[in-house]
Amino acid sequence: MDAVRVALLREVLAGTQWPSAARRFAGVLRSSVVPQGGGLLLVGTEEYEPWHLAAHLVDEAAWSGQPELNPTLVRHRVRPEDPAHLAVGLGRLRAVGRGETLLVVAPEQPDSGLLERVHDARRAGATVLSLDGGDPEVHGLAHEALTVAAADMEHGVDLDTVQHLVSAAAGENSVPGPRGRRRFRDRLSRLAEQLTAPPPARW
Repeated sequence: MDAVRVALLREVLAGTQWPSAARRFAGVLRSSVVPQGGGLLLVGTEEYEPWHLAAHLVDEAAWSGQPELNPTLVRHRVRPEDPAHLAVGLGRLRAVGRGETLLVVAPEQPDSGLLERVHDARRAGATVLSLDGGDPEVHGLAHEALTVAAADMEHGVDLDTVQHLVSAAAGENSVPGPRGRRRFRDRLSRLAEQLTAPPPARW
């Protein structure tokens, strides 16, 4: 269903900056998470956890044959009963270094503690990207940013919409390999299965 939604979004947004802006940002994301790199970390604010984007990137990593797009979701609150892939806390950001990519999703201004950790990660050599609502501090820390401002939201484009466009474009920006046609057919087959399957549990 998400692939269908993305196609509809692109059709609705044709003629605006958003399809090309999302592809450009996704291209920067892909080039920063090279296969031999340190991986992709994804963090939101205390109020906004981008687990939906994380799930989409996991799918794109599998479908496109680019495991480097598979993110580690870094969370502000971790409970003892959380599964391993949802149990990475903010302490992980202290170990971020050269070769790693940190994608910050911040609809509003993050707290000072997160900003300090992001600043330290950049200073340690990590590539910092942001999907943000226009906060100047977040924007200033990012090597590359894609901003959804209040004026955009008044026209029906919000951060969730842009995340769908970016995650889909991240998987599509690769150069097809020799088995590209088969990979495309496999993806269509998975999409058909999703459309007929019951709703999945929360990622």
